[in-house]
Amino acid sequence: QVQLVESGGGLVQPGGSLRLSCAASGSGIVSFYNVGWYRQNPGKQRELVARITSDGSIQYADSVKGRFTISRGNAKNTVSLQMNSLNPEDTAVYTCNGLVNTIATIMSGGGGMDYWGKGTLVTVSL
Repeated sequence: QVQLVESGGGLVQPGGSLRLSCAASGSGIVSFYNVGWYRQNPGKQRELVARITSDGSIQYADSVKGRFTISRGNAKNTVSLQMNSLNPEDTAVYTCNGLVNTIATIMSGGGGMDYWGKGTLVTVSL
C-alpha cells in the first residue's frame, strides 16, 4: 500500500531553518509527481506553500517566496522543502500531496493516484 510520509518538522527559533522531506513508500512505485506542500493551522484554511510538477515547474505562495525552496530529493521518490528565515507565521502542520503511479495502476490503464501524508508540525518560536 502506498503512503506518503513527511519528516523534518520540529521547533525552531525565528530566523532559523528546517528541511522537510516527503517520501512515497510502497511496493511497485514507478513515479511520484506533481507534489505539493500544504500547511494548515486550526481554524484556518489549508494553503498551498509550494508545488513542483512533473515537468519541473515550480510555484510558491507569495508569503514564502525567497525563503522556501522545493526540490526533488536525492533519494528516489522524495521531495524536499527547504525553509529558511522562518518566522512565527510559518508555524503550522505541513502536509505533502502528490500523484503516485505504481506498476498496478499502469497495468490497469489508470493514471496516477492522489495521496496525502499525515503531516508534520513546524513550530517557530523563541
